[in-house]
Amino acid sequence: MLLLMLLLLSATPTEAAAPQRTISVSGTAEVRVAPDIVQIMLAVETADKVLAKAKADNDQRSAKTLAAIKKFGIESKDVQTDRLNIDAIYENGVRNRNDPDAYLVRKSIVVTLNDVKRFEDLLETLLTAGANRTDGIEFRTSALRKHRDTARAQALKAAREKATAMAAELGSKIGKPLTITESSSRFGMWAWSGSRGGGMQQNAFSGGGGSSESAEGFAPGQIAVSAEVNVTFSME
Repeated sequence: MLLLMLLLLSATPTEAAAPQRTISVSGTAEVRVAPDIVQIMLAVETADKVLAKAKADNDQRSAKTLAAIKKFGIESKDVQTDRLNIDAIYENGVRNRNDPDAYLVRKSIVVTLNDVKRFEDLLETLLTAGANRTDGIEFRTSALRKHRDTARAQALKAAREKATAMAAELGSKIGKPLTITESSSRFGMWAWSGSRGGGMQQNAFSGGGGSSESAEGFAPGQIAVSAEVNVTFSME
């Protein structure tokens, strides 16, 4: 019995294990690339006291717009159309279901162009053909996955460099990474919205750091693909 108690006592740690020393840092990186895709979101709107007339006008303008898209060389897979939306318009906001002042008919069209150099020509073609509202214009990159991976790798490198510098200031060194998490991965783009005649306004990341116009015409600049990571390293 006495021998068993001595064995149990010898197996019990005399002091708690020292906690592992760690350092946690974040790293961010941004990759800027030239866009090679532009998506144009347009609409055809018509209004009339007579619903049938408003719809007929919309069908005609929409057909001309779609024909212009086809003539421009845009493939059908890069064109998306929504069903018609019909709203009743009432004066002074007074809703009388039996006698609306007019009917507003709207059809949305989204066109994806894989040659940003032809953007201005396409937009002018669509607005001339029959579209009368610009709901949005977005410039993107077809290699988003590749640029996200590049940004993430650079963010991880930045995190290691930061941890190394911080540990060195305290007379220590970092060891192996213990945990790695990605906080965010995002991309910015040129984007505008507005109706014809009202002017377009930039409402998203502009990129390029300069004007949206150049001596040769429209210049979309660059879009930014960024990543942020959090890494915890052991400390030696």
